Amino acid sequence: MTFVQLIECRTSRFDEMNRLLDTWVEQTKGKRTATHAVVGKDRADASHFIEIVEFPSYEEAMRNSGLPETDRIFQDMVALCDAEPTFTDLDVVRDEQLDPDLAREFFELAGRGEPGLLFERFSDDYVDHDPAHPADLGLRGAQEEYAGWRRAFDFAFRVDDQVAQDGRVCTRWTWTGRHQGDFLGIAATGQEVTMTGMTWHRFRDGRICEGWWQYDRAGLLEQLGVLGE
Repeated sequence: MTFVQLIECRTSRFDEMNRLLDTWVEQTKGKRTATHAVVGKDRADASHFIEIVEFPSYEEAMRNSGLPETDRIFQDMVALCDAEPTFTDLDVVRDEQLDPDLAREFFELAGRGEPGLLFERFSDDYVDHDPAHPADLGLRGAQEEYAGWRRAFDFAFRVDDQVAQDGRVCTRWTWTGRHQGDFLGIAATGQEVTMTGMTWHRFRDGRICEGWWQYDRAGLLEQLGVLGE
């Protein structure tokens, strides 16, 4: 994110304005350059609304404003406002993506073998979904699962990619480890192994409250000599 535009207005006809915005979205499909838009209502003043619109750059914002559909909708929007809307153009100088950062920190701590810190930002009612287990795990079960992997492997994660939306973060990762203890009945081999996977984390009030895991377990077992090529 490099550029944000704030649009402030006062109106007692927000329902009509909302329908107007829906019309504009429909008319500009495939033309809009905005990447994210949020409309908020002032809790202290029910007639005060602020739209926050994110763009890749100032130039893209200006291209969006130059669309003929944008100009027509703006004139209709002004007619619904109690006063002329105001615009504030902001170059982003600091952008903290808190949920993705917390998810990334989870994988860094997992690789460092610090279980106390690892689960510090998990909710007490955390639920873990792992295809290797027939039933979902709670927080204690997830802690025990991590301890088992740590006993079996000296490992670390590399975060390869992340996407975030609506309180959820998906992390694509590469896991590398050395087999140093019993794993599913397989005695330590000293084998260096690698595995790829993805994890979805759901966040609530700044804490991880749910996780979904997908990873190449069969590929790991093949590297350990259990499955044939």
